[in-house]
Amino acid sequence: MAKKVLIVYAHQSAGSFSAAAKAVAVEVLTAQGNTVEVSDLYAMKFKATATAEDITGEIKNTEHFCYAEETKLAWEAGKLSADITEEQRKLTEADLIIFQFPMYWFTVPAIMKGWIDRVLTLGFAYSQEKRYTQGIFKDKKAMLSFTTGSHESMFSANGINGDMNVTLWPLQNGILHYCGFQVLAPHIFWAPSHVPTEARSTMLETWRTRLQGLLEEEPLSFTPMDCFDGEKGFQLKPEVHEKHATNEFGLMVGIHLGKPLPPNNQMRAGV
Repeated sequence: MAKKVLIVYAHQSAGSFSAAAKAVAVEVLTAQGNTVEVSDLYAMKFKATATAEDITGEIKNTEHFCYAEETKLAWEAGKLSADITEEQRKLTEADLIIFQFPMYWFTVPAIMKGWIDRVLTLGFAYSQEKRYTQGIFKDKKAMLSFTTGSHESMFSANGINGDMNVTLWPLQNGILHYCGFQVLAPHIFWAPSHVPTEARSTMLETWRTRLQGLLEEEPLSFTPMDCFDGEKGFQLKPEVHEKHATNEFGLMVGIHLGKPLPPNNQMRAGV
């Protein structure tokens, strides 16, 4: 069955490796009969700052402006700015969202962070009751596809940049999983600017191959929300903690129980 795919893309150059990776995704997914829409953030000159200008109606509390609360009210009233409303439409219709970008300072570029800040508004993307495994987008899949400036060895457990699984935790757990998305394993293009042309071509072919079955992939595993006690500060329930007490590794990268991190927890499904 054909699906709808949204690619949120952030790179300034049409001649970049990121552009090539985006083009391969559009080509392969479209050839499968899927509908692919691209939000080219730089080309759109997408506004990266979350401000009161994002609301077309009245501000409830001008003296103490709270972006989350004010945009929730504006979303409910249909008073968000047109660029946010359009991106929320794309997201609502999509079955899969791919974030394609070059990693900047161990995270997404500012323009993409602005998309996250402004589009994933309170009420629309999450609420106190609807988050993590009970999140609003629990029937959608999302993934990160990005380039690095450093080689893979530098992002290892013994590397100078530290374990990539740790770098990914705030993005994949704190943003995607928080909103309920089923998070597919990331696709990482390691240091394409520092490898020969043949190696870059191989990277794109590997991506092309993965895209063939991407929509059927199993997502990464996250600890279900009902394993935490909401009446006790959302701490892991004692019976869950006890169940895993003798395990060699912690539950997840961020929920490690003071144990060694589970290898590749944020890089591969089924671990």
